[in-house]
Amino acid sequence: MAPPKTPVALVTGAAHGIGLAIAQRLLADGWRIGAVDIAAADLKRSYAAHARRVALIEGDVADEQTARDAVNTVTQEFGQLDALVSNAGIMIRKPLHDLTLADWRKVIDTNLTATYLFARAAQGALRAARGAIVTIASTRALMSEPNTESYSASKGGLLALTHALAISFGPDVRVNCVSPGWIVVRDEDEKALRRKDHDQHPAGRVGKPADIAEIVAWLLDGERGGFVTGANFVVDGGMTRKMIYEE
Repeated sequence: MAPPKTPVALVTGAAHGIGLAIAQRLLADGWRIGAVDIAAADLKRSYAAHARRVALIEGDVADEQTARDAVNTVTQEFGQLDALVSNAGIMIRKPLHDLTLADWRKVIDTNLTATYLFARAAQGALRAARGAIVTIASTRALMSEPNTESYSASKGGLLALTHALAISFGPDVRVNCVSPGWIVVRDEDEKALRRKDHDQHPAGRVGKPADIAEIVAWLLDGERGGFVTGANFVVDGGMTRKMIYEE
């Protein structure tokens, strides 16, 4: 009997933060990775220790050609594609009267349209592998702070796109969404956290990228997460379940 093939995942926004944590977790689990980001130098730095198991793809995820190139690169180098993690995202936070149409389109294209482009480009390989997609949305898809219209709209769109893809791609490909809450991705921000920042969370602390990587790894595993599709997992330390009133 031939040994099982090493699984392959394509991760967007993989140079930093949550995307990097997801890729690192999958590498630790034995996966090979296609890492996509706009910053080639940062990609090389982040994956220097895993050069043989990682294909680096530089490009704007909102560009249709980047999606095609990423899928082609991974399938040519590794011979298959088992998972897509659409993580890349940006926020432009401005009052609505200052938010230009160009600002709006940049956020929507990066956060939402890119997921459509990568899912469309990868669907053949993912169907062949009976693989999985995980999109990374946000609790801002469910609740808002001021001046986040473009970001919240893009993340809300991801929730709907996720369940639409789950129905269209099923039963060949499972598609799920993870909606992080407050996740600290930079060391300097973690050092600046106050006790009350942690205490306000029912879980007792602010989140870490590894918290998101953990559930993504579970969802991509066909054995552990094989009966789950079309779902959204809120990973926010309980904040969206907390009733807050002014006293």
